[in-house]
Amino acid sequence: MSSEGAPELSFIRPDWPAPSNIYALCTTRLGGISEHPWGSLNLGGHVGDEPAHVQENRLRLARACGLPKAAFGWLNQVHGTGVVRFPQNQRAAIPEADASFTHRVGQACTILTADCLPVILCDQKGTTVAAAHAGWRSLCFGVLENLVARMGLPGNTLMAWFGPAIGPQVFEVGPEVRVAFVERNPEADVAFSSIGAREGRYMADIYRLARQRLESLGVHEIYGGNFCTVTDSQHFYSYRRDGQTGRMATVIWKT
Repeated sequence: MSSEGAPELSFIRPDWPAPSNIYALCTTRLGGISEHPWGSLNLGGHVGDEPAHVQENRLRLARACGLPKAAFGWLNQVHGTGVVRFPQNQRAAIPEADASFTHRVGQACTILTADCLPVILCDQKGTTVAAAHAGWRSLCFGVLENLVARMGLPGNTLMAWFGPAIGPQVFEVGPEVRVAFVERNPEADVAFSSIGAREGRYMADIYRLARQRLESLGVHEIYGGNFCTVTDSQHFYSYRRDGQTGRMATVIWKT
C-alpha cells in the first residue's frame, strides 16, 4: 500500500520546555487512509477498522517520528492503573496496562485516546520518558501515582504535558464519579460543577483533576490542557460524540 500522494499527517507538538533530547507529538485524525467512521488517521487496532489501514497509518506515524515501527510501545489499555517499563521481551504479548515509561533511547511510549486524557512526562535531565492513559477511572484510582512511583524520580524533577481530551464544558458524569474522586481527595470537589449538567449530574474537568493529582506528587511544571476532543470534530476523534470512531496517538521518546 503506497503513501504517494497522501495528505500530510497532521499532529500537535507539545509546547513545553522539555530537554533538547526529548521528542513528543500527538496525532490528530488527519493524514491517514482510514475510511468513515474512522477517517482518516486511525491508529487503534481494536475499533473495527481495516487492519491494513491501521498498519499503513502506523507506518506514517513512524515516518513522522523518524522511528522504526518496532520502537512504539503499544499497550492494551483497560482503564486501569497498571504500569509497564519498556522495552519488554520481544516475544511477549502487548502488555495490558494504562501507562508506560522507559530509560531507553529510541523507545517510544505510546497512548491511544478518543476523549480520555493522554499525559506525557519527562524529567528535567532528559533521562526518562513516560505516558499515561488517564481516563476518569484510571485517573481516579491512581494511574499517575503508580507511574511516577515506577519512574523512581522526585516529582519536582518532572514535567508533564496534557494532550487533547474531553473538555470541562461537555464532560457530563454521574454523581458516583464525583464521589469516587472526592473520597480520595476532598479538593477534587472544585473540578465538578452542576452548571450545564442534567439534574443530579455534574460537569467534570479532567484536566484539573489530573493537575491536582500531579501537584500532590510534587509535579508543578504542567503544560497543555487547552483542547476539547468532543467539540473539535475536524481534528479529533471522540468516542462520546461519535461512538464508533478512531483513536489518536500521543507519543514520547528520547534521543
